[in-house]
Amino acid sequence: MNRSRYGSALVLTALSCCLFWGETVQAVPTETDDASVLAEYEAYYERLMSIENREGIAGGGFKVVEDQIFALEPDEEESMLMIPAFDERYNRLALFLVDGDGQIRYRTEQIETNYRVRGRMRQPEQSIAAVSFQDLDRDGRTDIILITSCVNESGAYAGETYKVGDVLFQDRTGNGFYRDYRISEKINRFGMNKNADSIAAFVRDGDSTEFLYTASTLQELQRNRFRVIPEQCYLRTFGKLGKLQVTPGTYRIADYDIFMIYLVNEQGDIISVLQPMGEYDNLYALKGVTCRDIDGDGLKDIVILARYSYEGEGGELLIESDYRIYYQRTGGFVPDMEIRDVYQCSDEDTMEILVEKARAYWGWQTTND
Repeated sequence: MNRSRYGSALVLTALSCCLFWGETVQAVPTETDDASVLAEYEAYYERLMSIENREGIAGGGFKVVEDQIFALEPDEEESMLMIPAFDERYNRLALFLVDGDGQIRYRTEQIETNYRVRGRMRQPEQSIAAVSFQDLDRDGRTDIILITSCVNESGAYAGETYKVGDVLFQDRTGNGFYRDYRISEKINRFGMNKNADSIAAFVRDGDSTEFLYTASTLQELQRNRFRVIPEQCYLRTFGKLGKLQVTPGTYRIADYDIFMIYLVNEQGDIISVLQPMGEYDNLYALKGVTCRDIDGDGLKDIVILARYSYEGEGGELLIESDYRIYYQRTGGFVPDMEIRDVYQCSDEDTMEILVEKARAYWGWQTTND
């Protein structure tokens, strides 16, 4: 789930045209409530464009990510280097392509990750999570997959890490790169931003998780290869929401199982969608789903306990137990925003232990439903 928060003051145009070696089309802010922000951007852009060679990147106010410098075509002697660097004042990411003489042949800051907070030049704290070079549009030329990790400084999800994915396509003439903002929007809107394999499966192979978020019936989900986990399905009555089937299941994209839970009425219509997987890459094992009153308001809530896998900073496979709680409200379900900050579960925790701890947080210990 992409948890970015947008303001409304500044909208920078996304580029859908080609960007050529040594020449970048400037994206001018199209509307602003604050002239100072526009002035800041123009000064920043001028500083970016004034950098002519590799040595000038640091002098231009950018910090190079040294461990993420790669050759664009590693098998070629004259391959250019892709050098990512973050602006030290605004946390904005720029990509530079540098030739063998150290001259910058291409640069851009028109990257999805630079627009997490609209209306501000300063962006969330960022780092490079993954870079991959693949031919995504099958034209025989290398394209770039870029994934960043971001942490918002304020707001409801302050301090929580989320990923932002992007693709830069090499122009068919070999003269530059371009991005299609529509592709980047879908990558991030529908949770395909967690790893390069999922992005490649979407862009190159046409696999997509979009239906997981847009389907209106259980039949539509299953028609698109959503696999229900029958042993964890429950039919429960949820107050004014009526009798609903809690339907967990997975969809496989690349080598990853995307985990979702749907609340389905007796006619097969989807009433609500839960996304307990969060920022993990893959469902490793579902340990349990239960429907009990957690916060003491007399309404059944939903608790999910599972093990998830994800890629560590060194590329290693990591497995972690985690849980989610969704509280029933008049119009649906809302995710817990408090307990997980207080209690992080371990592999030894069972559903019963988890329920007791969650109820204790709300001030009651009874195990009666």
